[in-house]
Amino acid sequence: MTFLPDASALAAFTLAAIVLTITPGPDMTLFLGRTLAQGRSAGFAAYCGACTGSLIHTTLAAVGLSALIAASPEAFLALKIVGAAYLVWLAVQAIRHGSSLSVERGKVPRQPFAANWATGIGINLLNPKIILFFVTFLPQFVAVGDPHAGGKLFFLGVYFILVATPITIAMIFAADRIAATLKTKPAVMRFIDWLFASVFSAFAVHILLARA
Repeated sequence: MTFLPDASALAAFTLAAIVLTITPGPDMTLFLGRTLAQGRSAGFAAYCGACTGSLIHTTLAAVGLSALIAASPEAFLALKIVGAAYLVWLAVQAIRHGSSLSVERGKVPRQPFAANWATGIGINLLNPKIILFFVTFLPQFVAVGDPHAGGKLFFLGVYFILVATPITIAMIFAADRIAATLKTKPAVMRFIDWLFASVFSAFAVHILLARA
């Protein structure tokens, strides 16, 4: 079981995964929007596409980052520090600009499962923030000299999907209520923004202090 992170790292990653999943953004907009416009099957199809994209990101990150560790531990350490700074930037952006959620309630013709699935893949793969997140966030839970870093990185990426899936399924089933709440109650949105900012700032500060 060399691919398993230690218990404290796994607990921290679980918290981060939950907070990221409930934070409104492009993925949540897609799932809720397709659910409200075309029904739950469309929301599930879009989510399956996003999961496929996440698996691709995970595989690329695990292969690329493990190769970077082997080639230059110093460069990997620099990436972790840059990643911590990126987490701080995300936290600041969440407080300054808040989360965005834009969904359509009007009914539209149902699209095939494959079409919604492909849309989910496309939004996930082409979103630069998701690419940066996988490249800068996953390494924070792997030590610089860890010989099993590749397996751990891949495990964390898959584990993220496992944590997010039941939460997202619940969101799709409650799409109408969630969309109405997030759009009509700014206090809820701001609470999520501050929760996101607090958790990711804490990660960043811990990483930077550990490297000082």
